[in-house]
Amino acid sequence: MSTQASDRRRPYRNDRRAKAAAGTRATILDAALRLFVEHGYAKVTIGDIAREAGIAVPTVYASTGGKAAILATLMYRGVDDPVVERTLETVRTATDARMAIAATARGVRLDNERHLEIVQVMVTAACVDQRVQEELDEVVRRYRRSLGVLAGRLAELGALKPGLSAERAGDMLWFLLGLPSWRLFITGCHWSWDETERWLTHHG
Repeated sequence: MSTQASDRRRPYRNDRRAKAAAGTRATILDAALRLFVEHGYAKVTIGDIAREAGIAVPTVYASTGGKAAILATLMYRGVDDPVVERTLETVRTATDARMAIAATARGVRLDNERHLEIVQVMVTAACVDQRVQEELDEVVRRYRRSLGVLAGRLAELGALKPGLSAERAGDMLWFLLGLPSWRLFITGCHWSWDETERWLTHHG
C-alpha cells in the first residue's frame, strides 16, 4: 500500500477511534451520575461505576479519571451549558433592566433545572472530599462572575439604587439566583420551577 493511500485512510480511522472514545466516556459519565444520585457519592466506587457502565476499571481511569474527576466533569456540564453564554449575551445587549433580570432568571432556571441532580450530589460530596470542594468552589466563582455581568449591566442602565455598587449588587443576585436559592425553593420548599422563576424575576 502506498504512503499516499495510507494517509488518505488514517483520518477516517482516527475519527472512528475518537468517536468510540467519546462514546465510552459518555457511558461512564452517565453510569456514574445514576449511581451518585441513587447511592450517594461516598458509597460509590470506581468498580461500581465500571460494572454499571460495562467497562473495565482501567478504562474508567484512562477515560475519565477518578471519582472526583468524574464528578467535576459532570458538574461542568452545567457550567458550560450553551444556555449560559446565550443568557449573558442577552444581558449584555439588554436595553431595559427588567428585561436583563428576566433573561437571567430564565437562563439560570434552565441551567439549574437541567443539572440539579448533579449539583445536589456535588454539594454533599464536597463535605467528604476536599478535591470536590475545590471544584465546587471554582463552579461557584464562575457562577458568580456570570451574575456579575447582570450587576454590571444594571449599573450601566442606571438601575441600581444610589450608593449600591455593582459588586454589592452581585452579592445580592447570588443570594437570589445562586445555587443555594434554587435548591432551597425546589427541593426544600417543593416549589415548581415556574413558580420559582416568577418569584425570583419579580424580586430580582
